[in-house]
Amino acid sequence: MPSRRRLRAHLIQATFVGAVLVLWYVTSTRGMVNPLIVPSLPQVWTEFVIVLTRGLFWPDLRITLFELAIGYVIAASLGCSFGYLVSRTRYGIRAFDPLFAGLAATPVILLYPLYVMFFGIGVGSKIAIGATVGFFPIVLSTIAGFGNIEPLYLKAARSMGASDAQLFRNVLLPAAFPVVLGGLRIGFIITFLSILGAETLTSFSGLGHQIVALGDMMDTAKMYGYIVFVVVIAATLNLTVTALERRARRR
Repeated sequence: MPSRRRLRAHLIQATFVGAVLVLWYVTSTRGMVNPLIVPSLPQVWTEFVIVLTRGLFWPDLRITLFELAIGYVIAASLGCSFGYLVSRTRYGIRAFDPLFAGLAATPVILLYPLYVMFFGIGVGSKIAIGATVGFFPIVLSTIAGFGNIEPLYLKAARSMGASDAQLFRNVLLPAAFPVVLGGLRIGFIITFLSILGAETLTSFSGLGHQIVALGDMMDTAKMYGYIVFVVVIAATLNLTVTALERRARRR
Protein backbone atom coordinates (compact mmCIF):
# COMPACT_ATOMS: atom_id res chain seq x y z
CA MET A 1 0.00 0.00 0.00
CA PRO A 2 2.75 2.59 0.81
CA SER A 3 4.51 1.81 -2.49
CA ARG A 4 1.24 2.29 -4.36
CA ARG A 5 0.68 5.64 -2.69
CA ARG A 6 4.24 6.68 -3.51
CA LEU A 7 3.71 5.69 -7.14
CA ARG A 8 0.48 7.69 -7.26
CA ALA A 9 2.28 10.72 -5.84
CA HIS A 10 5.04 10.41 -8.44
CA LEU A 11 2.44 10.16 -11.21
CA ILE A 12 0.75 13.35 -10.02
CA GLN A 13 4.10 15.14 -9.94
CA ALA A 14 5.02 13.90 -13.43
CA THR A 15 1.62 14.91 -14.77
CA PHE A 16 1.99 18.42 -13.38
CA VAL A 17 5.46 18.86 -14.87
CA GLY A 18 4.28 17.45 -18.20
CA ALA A 19 1.29 19.82 -18.29
CA VAL A 20 3.57 22.82 -17.65
CA LEU A 21 5.94 21.75 -20.44
CA VAL A 22 3.09 21.19 -22.90
CA LEU A 23 1.61 24.59 -22.07
CA TRP A 24 5.02 26.21 -22.47
CA TYR A 25 5.60 24.47 -25.82
CA VAL A 26 2.20 25.40 -27.25
CA THR A 27 2.22 29.04 -26.17
CA SER A 28 5.82 29.68 -27.22
CA THR A 29 5.80 27.91 -30.60
CA ARG A 30 2.47 29.41 -31.73
CA GLY A 31 3.45 32.99 -30.99
CA MET A 32 1.04 33.39 -28.07
CA VAL A 33 3.77 35.00 -25.92
CA ASN A 34 6.61 37.41 -26.65
CA PRO A 35 9.70 35.30 -27.52
CA LEU A 36 11.94 37.89 -25.81
CA ILE A 37 10.13 37.16 -22.55
CA VAL A 38 9.37 33.46 -22.94
CA PRO A 39 11.51 31.73 -25.59
CA SER A 40 10.35 28.50 -27.16
CA LEU A 41 10.90 25.25 -25.33
CA PRO A 42 13.17 23.77 -28.07
CA GLN A 43 15.44 26.84 -27.87
CA VAL A 44 15.69 26.57 -24.10
CA TRP A 45 16.37 22.85 -24.30
CA THR A 46 19.16 23.48 -26.84
CA GLU A 47 20.78 26.06 -24.56
CA PHE A 48 20.40 23.77 -21.57
CA VAL A 49 22.17 20.95 -23.40
CA ILE A 50 24.95 23.36 -24.43
CA VAL A 51 25.41 24.48 -20.83
CA LEU A 52 25.70 20.86 -19.72
CA THR A 53 27.88 19.47 -22.51
CA ARG A 54 30.34 22.37 -22.56
CA GLY A 55 30.61 22.59 -18.78
CA LEU A 56 29.84 26.31 -18.79
CA PHE A 57 28.23 26.06 -15.37
CA TRP A 58 31.25 24.83 -13.40
CA PRO A 59 32.78 28.17 -12.30
CA ASP A 60 29.45 29.56 -11.08
CA LEU A 61 28.31 26.25 -9.59
CA ARG A 62 31.52 25.93 -7.57
CA ILE A 63 31.00 29.38 -6.07
CA THR A 64 27.34 28.73 -5.21
CA LEU A 65 28.05 25.31 -3.68
CA PHE A 66 30.96 26.76 -1.68
CA GLU A 67 28.69 29.47 -0.28
CA LEU A 68 26.03 26.86 0.45
CA ALA A 69 28.44 24.51 2.24
CA ILE A 70 29.94 27.18 4.52
CA GLY A 71 26.62 28.91 5.18
CA TYR A 72 24.84 25.67 6.01
CA VAL A 73 27.59 24.42 8.33
CA ILE A 74 27.39 27.70 10.26
CA ALA A 75 23.58 27.60 10.38
CA ALA A 76 23.45 23.94 11.45
CA SER A 77 26.14 24.17 14.12
CA LEU A 78 24.80 27.37 15.68
CA GLY A 79 21.15 26.33 15.31
CA CYS A 80 21.63 22.94 16.96
CA SER A 81 23.86 24.35 19.71
CA PHE A 82 21.59 27.26 20.62
CA GLY A 83 18.48 25.13 20.29
CA TYR A 84 19.81 22.45 22.63
CA LEU A 85 20.96 24.98 25.25
CA VAL A 86 17.64 26.82 25.16
CA SER A 87 15.63 23.59 25.44
CA ARG A 88 17.29 22.57 28.71
CA THR A 89 14.98 24.79 30.81
CA ARG A 90 11.31 25.72 30.48
CA TYR A 91 12.23 29.33 31.18
CA GLY A 92 14.67 29.32 28.27
CA ILE A 93 12.00 27.90 25.95
CA ARG A 94 9.43 30.49 27.03
CA ALA A 95 11.95 33.29 26.57
CA PHE A 96 13.70 32.36 23.34
CA ASP A 97 11.26 30.24 21.33
CA PRO A 98 8.86 33.17 20.62
CA LEU A 99 11.87 35.41 19.97
CA PHE A 100 13.36 33.08 17.36
CA ALA A 101 9.92 32.47 15.83
CA GLY A 102 9.33 36.21 15.48
CA LEU A 103 12.74 36.77 13.93
CA ALA A 104 12.16 33.86 11.54
CA ALA A 105 9.01 35.60 10.29
CA THR A 106 11.01 38.74 9.50
CA PRO A 107 12.04 39.05 5.82
CA VAL A 108 15.79 38.96 6.41
CA ILE A 109 16.45 39.69 2.73
CA LEU A 110 15.38 43.28 3.43
CA LEU A 111 18.48 43.59 5.61
CA TYR A 112 20.74 42.31 2.84
CA PRO A 113 22.21 45.79 2.12
CA LEU A 114 23.61 45.71 5.66
CA TYR A 115 25.22 42.35 4.96
CA VAL A 116 26.85 43.83 1.87
CA MET A 117 28.14 46.77 3.92
CA PHE A 118 29.65 44.49 6.56
CA PHE A 119 30.82 41.52 4.47
CA GLY A 120 31.29 43.01 1.01
CA ILE A 121 29.74 42.20 -2.34
CA GLY A 122 31.58 38.88 -2.71
CA VAL A 123 30.97 35.46 -1.19
CA GLY A 124 31.06 36.74 2.39
CA SER A 125 27.66 38.43 2.24
CA LYS A 126 26.09 35.38 0.55
CA ILE A 127 27.43 33.04 3.25
CA ALA A 128 26.22 35.40 5.97
CA ILE A 129 22.67 35.76 4.59
CA GLY A 130 22.43 32.02 3.95
CA ALA A 131 23.61 31.17 7.47
CA THR A 132 21.18 33.67 8.98
CA VAL A 133 18.13 32.47 7.07
CA GLY A 134 18.98 28.78 7.55
CA PHE A 135 19.61 29.24 11.28
CA PHE A 136 15.99 29.84 12.30
CA PRO A 137 14.26 26.63 11.13
CA ILE A 138 17.12 24.61 12.58
CA VAL A 139 17.10 26.30 15.99
CA LEU A 140 13.30 26.16 16.22
CA SER A 141 13.16 22.47 15.33
CA THR A 142 15.95 21.73 17.79
CA ILE A 143 14.09 23.51 20.58
CA ALA A 144 10.89 21.66 19.68
CA GLY A 145 12.65 18.31 19.47
CA PHE A 146 14.54 18.47 22.75
CA GLY A 147 11.97 20.56 24.60
CA ASN A 148 9.00 18.24 24.06
CA ILE A 149 10.55 15.00 25.25
CA GLU A 150 8.33 13.09 27.66
CA PRO A 151 9.59 13.89 31.21
CA LEU A 152 8.85 10.31 32.25
CA TYR A 153 11.68 9.10 30.03
CA LEU A 154 14.14 11.44 31.73
CA LYS A 155 13.02 10.39 35.22
CA ALA A 156 13.28 6.73 34.32
CA ALA A 157 16.80 7.17 32.95
CA ARG A 158 17.88 9.18 35.99
CA SER A 159 16.41 6.61 38.35
CA MET A 160 18.54 3.94 36.67
CA GLY A 161 21.67 6.00 37.28
CA ALA A 162 22.24 7.36 33.77
CA SER A 163 24.95 10.01 33.52
CA ASP A 164 24.51 13.22 31.54
CA ALA A 165 26.36 11.73 28.57
CA GLN A 166 24.29 8.53 28.68
CA LEU A 167 21.10 10.53 29.06
CA PHE A 168 21.92 12.57 25.96
CA ARG A 169 23.04 9.62 23.85
CA ASN A 170 20.36 7.11 24.80
CA VAL A 171 17.31 9.25 25.59
CA LEU A 172 17.49 12.87 24.46
CA LEU A 173 19.06 12.42 21.04
CA PRO A 174 16.94 9.46 19.86
CA ALA A 175 13.73 11.17 20.99
CA ALA A 176 14.53 14.55 19.43
CA PHE A 177 16.35 13.32 16.33
CA PRO A 178 13.36 13.07 13.91
CA VAL A 179 12.25 16.64 14.63
CA VAL A 180 15.77 18.04 14.48
CA LEU A 181 16.43 16.18 11.23
CA GLY A 182 13.36 17.77 9.63
CA GLY A 183 14.61 21.22 10.61
CA LEU A 184 18.04 20.47 9.18
CA ARG A 185 16.50 19.48 5.85
CA ILE A 186 14.34 22.61 5.69
CA GLY A 187 17.27 24.77 6.75
CA PHE A 188 19.42 23.33 3.97
CA ILE A 189 16.89 24.16 1.26
CA ILE A 190 16.20 27.64 2.64
CA THR A 191 19.92 28.36 2.86
CA PHE A 192 20.35 27.39 -0.79
CA LEU A 193 17.41 29.51 -1.95
CA SER A 194 18.51 32.56 0.04
CA ILE A 195 22.03 32.35 -1.38
CA LEU A 196 20.64 32.16 -4.92
CA GLY A 197 18.40 35.15 -4.20
CA ALA A 198 21.32 37.15 -2.83
CA GLU A 199 23.41 36.32 -5.90
CA THR A 200 20.72 37.78 -8.14
CA LEU A 201 20.85 41.08 -6.22
CA THR A 202 24.57 41.79 -5.92
CA SER A 203 27.34 39.42 -6.89
CA PHE A 204 30.37 38.96 -9.10
CA SER A 205 29.82 35.23 -9.60
CA GLY A 206 27.48 32.34 -8.86
CA LEU A 207 24.48 30.83 -10.61
CA GLY A 208 22.17 33.65 -9.57
CA HIS A 209 24.58 36.25 -10.92
CA GLN A 210 24.88 34.38 -14.23
CA ILE A 211 21.09 34.32 -14.67
CA VAL A 212 20.81 38.07 -14.02
CA ALA A 213 23.73 38.82 -16.37
CA LEU A 214 22.10 36.87 -19.19
CA GLY A 215 18.82 38.67 -18.55
CA ASP A 216 20.58 42.05 -18.77
CA MET A 217 22.00 41.01 -22.15
CA MET A 218 18.50 39.90 -23.27
CA ASP A 219 19.85 36.42 -23.99
CA THR A 220 16.63 34.93 -22.64
CA ALA A 221 17.02 31.48 -24.19
CA LYS A 222 20.33 30.88 -22.43
CA MET A 223 18.94 32.54 -19.28
CA TYR A 224 16.06 30.05 -19.22
CA GLY A 225 18.55 27.26 -19.87
CA TYR A 226 20.43 28.30 -16.72
CA ILE A 227 17.15 28.57 -14.81
CA VAL A 228 16.30 25.00 -15.81
CA PHE A 229 19.78 23.95 -14.71
CA VAL A 230 19.29 25.62 -11.31
CA VAL A 231 15.91 23.90 -10.93
CA VAL A 232 17.58 20.55 -11.66
CA ILE A 233 20.33 21.29 -9.11
CA ALA A 234 17.78 22.34 -6.48
CA ALA A 235 15.65 19.24 -7.09
CA THR A 236 18.74 17.00 -6.93
CA LEU A 237 19.88 18.55 -3.66
CA ASN A 238 16.39 18.25 -2.21
CA LEU A 239 16.08 14.60 -3.21
CA THR A 240 19.53 13.85 -1.82
CA VAL A 241 18.83 15.50 1.52
CA THR A 242 15.40 13.85 1.72
CA ALA A 243 16.92 10.43 1.02
CA LEU A 244 19.57 10.99 3.69
CA GLU A 245 16.86 12.06 6.12
CA ARG A 246 14.80 8.91 5.48
CA ARG A 247 17.85 6.71 5.84
CA ALA A 248 18.81 8.41 9.11
CA ARG A 249 15.24 8.01 10.43
CA ARG A 250 15.27 4.30 9.63
CA ARG A 251 18.62 3.81 11.36
